[in-house]
Amino acid sequence: MKNKVAGFIAKHQLLSHDGLHVVALSGGADSVALLRILCDLGYRVEAAHCNFRLRGEESDRDEQFVKNLCKNLGVSLHLIHFETVEYATLHQVSIEMAARELRYRYFGQLLQDVGAETVCVAHHRDDAVETFLMNLLRGAGIHGLTGIRPHNEHIVRPLLCVSRHDILQYLDSIGQDYVTDSTNLQPDVLRNKIRLQLIPLLEQLSPGASDNIARSATYLSEAEKLYNASVKTHNGDSPFCEMSISSLRDFPSPLCLLHEWLSPLGFNRSQIDQLLDSLDGGSGREFISPSHTLIIDRDRIVVEPISAPMRPVLIPEPGNYRVDGQHLLKVESSSDIIVSKTNDCATLDAENIQFPLTLRPVREGDAFCPFGMSGHRLVSDFLTDLKCSVLEKRRQLVVTDATGTILWLVGLRTDNRFRVSDRTTSILSLTLYSATER
Repeated sequence: MKNKVAGFIAKHQLLSHDGLHVVALSGGADSVALLRILCDLGYRVEAAHCNFRLRGEESDRDEQFVKNLCKNLGVSLHLIHFETVEYATLHQVSIEMAARELRYRYFGQLLQDVGAETVCVAHHRDDAVETFLMNLLRGAGIHGLTGIRPHNEHIVRPLLCVSRHDILQYLDSIGQDYVTDSTNLQPDVLRNKIRLQLIPLLEQLSPGASDNIARSATYLSEAEKLYNASVKTHNGDSPFCEMSISSLRDFPSPLCLLHEWLSPLGFNRSQIDQLLDSLDGGSGREFISPSHTLIIDRDRIVVEPISAPMRPVLIPEPGNYRVDGQHLLKVESSSDIIVSKTNDCATLDAENIQFPLTLRPVREGDAFCPFGMSGHRLVSDFLTDLKCSVLEKRRQLVVTDATGTILWLVGLRTDNRFRVSDRTTSILSLTLYSATER
């Protein structure tokens, strides 16, 4: 038993012999076995026990048991009491979720307080099988069918390589007692029903079912590595992201690629299925999650975070004006006739421009005279010719003067009526730049 656990720890690099490790000790068979094995293997450990005050005298019994055990083993023990019912009521979560949140929040703080490297919890192979079955019943994808991972940040699980039967045999062989949580014996929640009813039935139907399920979860865990290596979500560091429909179709599983890209952005499976069905002839179709908007735009899918509508910025005179948290607009008047050649700066003939100016999002019906062209054009048509997506059109800004005339389609084109010419005596320059460049 100890050799098996030692090999598993080494294979997954779970623990170091130089560091301090905290064992989550409930007093049950699993955590008691974990503590005894790690002590025998020479790891430097301390124990932590959480009393959730949920089982009356039984909770106090468990606490006294772990006190005695740690005293006999010479292991330092950290104790904490939680008012779990009150926490669950206050935060409107289940008792199980409340206990989990309290426990892991405490473990995280304890690691810092004692300078430990990891918290060791006693999940074993049968727990992984139960998790696999729970997720299978809930319709999970590949990520939910890989069982329980050996480590998750500072949480490690050295007993995943052994079964509950192995643990009980080991404790019996060394004459070590433990306590039993009576709530684990009642088929009242899904996990208990799976443990007490479903798995025994599966073992009757197919002896060795638990071993086979655990083996399948291991295979899926390895397959997940290949899956993760091939799936690219395309969003990178930019708040805006897109994917060409052709590259999506070329991927072996478009559904998987969309799921990996869009699920973290709040889109549900129904929306993803509808999106996949809309790729043919669905240009302009829009989908909205709690945090993002998605548009099918011609030959691509475009996604961006939902943000509060920009409020118009009034510009009464030359100066620097904050557009949003990331950008500033610099407005300057000069008699030096220097024409800008960059998209982020517009130079205009100042003679007929009336203050105050306004920087605002484009509106339906906005029209202007694009530089180098004759006649008016709707801004929406101009943006369409540039193949801007619906989302890009919504983000487009314009600068207008006191009469409401558009001076500048920001970043794209000035109005031809305010072009700089040989007769220009003063110019007005408008520069949009990042606030970090100031």
